[in-house]
Amino acid sequence: MNGPTAPYVFRVSQLGILAGITLAICATPVAISAWSLLPVYLIPIAVIAWVVRRRTVVDTDSVTTKGLVRTRRVSWSDITALRLRSSRTRSRVSAVLTGGAELPLPAVTVADLPLLAAASGGRVPDPAQSAAARPTTPELASTKQPADAEQSSAEASKPASAKE
Repeated sequence: MNGPTAPYVFRVSQLGILAGITLAICATPVAISAWSLLPVYLIPIAVIAWVVRRRTVVDTDSVTTKGLVRTRRVSWSDITALRLRSSRTRSRVSAVLTGGAELPLPAVTVADLPLLAAASGGRVPDPAQSAAARPTTPELASTKQPADAEQSSAEASKPASAKE
């Protein structure tokens, strides 16, 4: 390794702070209606604190996850794999530990994997480089055709009198 590098920090979108402020403004009529309802302001404060604190810090030695009240630091040697979960609205990445437990990596998405690979110092392979290194076989290339190619091949198989 070329010496220590600065850690990569993956954070939750800071736009959540705006959501917390908006929630505080909307809670004001409820909170000022009675003294007993002032704790309603704890909800927007918790939202803002969650957005500011929640992150994943990755360096060449370890992965550190920070939640609202808990911080967990795991050495790269304790991580056996990464589990990727992707849905229609978001993707999530978790580190699988040697005991089989999973450690969610807050704010790390599948799109961040090249940065995670760079920050790990080579312990995690870069999926972009892995995909480029995979050889393409003619069988796969022939089975995956774009829709336009399928249409043009269907038109080419028609007799000349049917095309007019």
